[in-house]
Amino acid sequence: MPATFINGAGIAGDIKKEVASEVAGLKQKGVQPGLTVILVGDDAASSAYVNMKARTCEQLGIRSRKIVIPGPVTTAELLARIRSVNEDDSVDGILIQLPLPKQIDKHAVLESVLPSKDVDGFHSSNLGSLLLGHESLVACTPAGVMELLKRSGVQTEGANAVVLGRSDDVGKPQAVLLMHANATVTICHSKTRHLADITRQADILVAAIGRTAMITANHVKPGAVVIDVGTNQVSDRAEIERLFGKDSVRWKDFEKRGYIWVGDVHEREVREVASMMTPVPGGVGPMTIAVLMRNTIKAARMRRGL
Repeated sequence: MPATFINGAGIAGDIKKEVASEVAGLKQKGVQPGLTVILVGDDAASSAYVNMKARTCEQLGIRSRKIVIPGPVTTAELLARIRSVNEDDSVDGILIQLPLPKQIDKHAVLESVLPSKDVDGFHSSNLGSLLLGHESLVACTPAGVMELLKRSGVQTEGANAVVLGRSDDVGKPQAVLLMHANATVTICHSKTRHLADITRQADILVAAIGRTAMITANHVKPGAVVIDVGTNQVSDRAEIERLFGKDSVRWKDFEKRGYIWVGDVHEREVREVASMMTPVPGGVGPMTIAVLMRNTIKAARMRRGL
């Protein structure tokens, strides 16, 4: 029996409703949460993401501000702009839209955001608090994955979980969150030997390595839950044919855009083995923005001791 798709968009919608209700409650106390997004350069995809976040803020009653810094900019100039936002008490959350231009010191920029306003959960202080199990702002994508598992009734306690990918923003915090949920966690990466032998032991497999359809049926234990964090753009017709055959929905998307989004999981193969899995798009992606909104509310509460 084919795997059931986990409805990330539906679960994200539930979280947004919860956030909207919290915002309404905070407004009754005279508090309107505010999120500021800083966009450096003119990358079209980044601009689209920022606009999507602004629209979501507006829908939920969160004050939204976008700071666009066009043209060449130095790390020092960007740090000065961030300092001014840090000092603005009307701002509860600060998000630096990634990727940054190559000349910018990404680490210095992310570390310059006040931990109390770091709604992306990338500051070393927040990552350290996560590791120690303290209350903190947690990176949106891995936190979203945990919500998907929880709200889909997936048992994490005692489960063997494999995280494929060791990035600072997804893989590492994902492994820690699963460990805190009492799973037994293994981290794999591009240098892992005998990868399929390890991933086939997983009751829960989180793929976040950034390689198109890398995870095939051979990598998956029968009945496993597979979470696909990958977002890879595919525009080659032969590759789409290989991955999705005559799937009319995929081809319709391709004809409309000239490309489709594909995860790190070979969906057509893995669906015949797994019990549950997230689609791409419509799985983890919507959760990231929903958790960003929730983190903004959390930051507003924590900053005011509410």
